[in-house]
Amino acid sequence: MTMGRSLIKSEAGSAPIQFVVALPILVLISLAVIQMVLVLHIRAILTSAAAEGARAAALSGSSPARGVQRIRSALSGDIALSAVDAITIHPRTVSGARVMEATISAHVPIVGLIGSSHLFIYGHALEET
Repeated sequence: MTMGRSLIKSEAGSAPIQFVVALPILVLISLAVIQMVLVLHIRAILTSAAAEGARAAALSGSSPARGVQRIRSALSGDIALSAVDAITIHPRTVSGARVMEATISAHVPIVGLIGSSHLFIYGHALEET
């Protein structure tokens, strides 16, 4: 009976084992949070740039090329620019109103900066006459 109690009371050396077990879980959770923040940042920046490009192209006397230039300008210096595959702007009619639609095709990383999943972002603005 005393031998069983001495084994239960002796927890010497258990802290390093608990650390080794808990560390990989904490690292995975931390990396998942960082990955989610990276993807959300890219998505938010691309959404803002698409809206700005559509507004620039919809101005009276402007052109789709001006909208594409505005998108590239909005993305310059940001990691989101490296994710962009294609930028297109074209006029559309929605419910009888002419709008300019900016489309940004991009790839977002799956793990860290490795791998990719495709993302399509749209921005719309009423065309000025």
